[in-house]
Amino acid sequence: MEMLVIDHYIVGTFLASLLGVVLLYVLRRRNGDVRAKFPREDGDYFATHDASPCDSGNHDCPPENGFGAADVIIVGAGVAGAALAHTLGKVGRRVHVIERDLTEPDRIVGELLQPGGYLKLIELGLEDCVEEIDAQRVLGYAMFIDGKNTRLSYPLGKFHSDVAGRSFHNGRFIQRMRGKAATLPNVRLEQGTVTSLIEENGTIKGVHYKTKAGQELEAFAPLTIVCDGCFSNLRRSLCKPKVDVPSHFVGLALENCELPFANYGHVILTDPSPILFYPISSTEVRCLVDVPGQKLPSIANGEMAKYLKSVVAPQIPPQLHDAFIAAIERGNIRTMPNRSMPADPQPTPGALLLGDAFNMRHPITGGGMTVALSDIVILRDLLKPLHNLHDATALYRHLESFYTLRKPTASTINTLAGALYKVFCASPDEARKEMREACFDYLSLGEWLYMVLADCCCLFLHLNVSGSEPD
Repeated sequence: MEMLVIDHYIVGTFLASLLGVVLLYVLRRRNGDVRAKFPREDGDYFATHDASPCDSGNHDCPPENGFGAADVIIVGAGVAGAALAHTLGKVGRRVHVIERDLTEPDRIVGELLQPGGYLKLIELGLEDCVEEIDAQRVLGYAMFIDGKNTRLSYPLGKFHSDVAGRSFHNGRFIQRMRGKAATLPNVRLEQGTVTSLIEENGTIKGVHYKTKAGQELEAFAPLTIVCDGCFSNLRRSLCKPKVDVPSHFVGLALENCELPFANYGHVILTDPSPILFYPISSTEVRCLVDVPGQKLPSIANGEMAKYLKSVVAPQIPPQLHDAFIAAIERGNIRTMPNRSMPADPQPTPGALLLGDAFNMRHPITGGGMTVALSDIVILRDLLKPLHNLHDATALYRHLESFYTLRKPTASTINTLAGALYKVFCASPDEARKEMREACFDYLSLGEWLYMVLADCCCLFLHLNVSGSEPD
């Protein structure tokens, strides 16, 4: 009993510390550009920049197939790259996007956008990209442990009724954003593989890439933004990556089943680690089974199916059991490493890292897209005063504060994701078992406590849309 009291005290201290971090950020906030609950999309909000001047004799900006000189090259057109292309293109930048594969992606991650991320979509004018893809509203989380459950709703009462989380097929969401970016005449999407960055006297001038047809070309721009995802082959040129893989997700798609709590994500605290369920369409539920370590049971020889049936299936809610077994029998079992990589930039003139190429955290909280979209808002605002990106000194000066401005949001999400994953994993240690149960009990106390966690994880960014931005 004494140990349980101590563990409750530790959990309380952890949560109180998180609240203190939030309060500290509030005290240090500065005035920002967001003035209302929903950003405007008219010309008063999105300033149109004059075209950057370019001397045709300057190798920094040669004409490219009639498109003209690019102001920005974006490597990758996933969530971060596609959203960034539309954002910069909408304010008049000439954007050249080079993406390895422009067909619709088929992934098991990047499927749940938290309310804070949805608010960033609104701020970027991209909220319609979750429409017409059978996206589902997410109103909070339900948690299960040892036959008990509790439902935690996002505190969204002060916002428009449309504000909530969204879950969807990742590929459908990306294609909507790519399509919207492609409608802008100053945005060019090209399928090709970037092989290296072009560096001259310590400054990135552009990229070497190979087209879909196999032609090797160069592209030049005063700013190159690398958004080529978690498997980035370019990040080593711009940072010193320290990638950790604490676990893998094993993904299944459950068909025609109902979750215990409709429109809620479900976190099942099982042994050895959590299982997630959330809707990705009106007829499908995504199941992500976390498997700790770097070695997985083999899918090819049937070991994975056996593991899922014998170890995982007995621990999931009864309402989902039959659909879970049926999904295993269909055989479309997918895996994805859960990577963690702290942001450790080496500021480089002419280039920037963004998205999972730059910073990753365990996906247990579903915060990755929120971080990327928040970074895009910061980057857009930093570039806004610059009419001419060819002024290398001014560009570097404006961008060097990017890494500081992103810390309040990104660091909070990253820290909480790592902490919650460790707390939610099972352990033979009795103290850790009681810690996990105590955390569940604390989260069951009421909405006010969940607001602390939601704010800290930036899942609900009411602080960032009330008229100020963090320092």
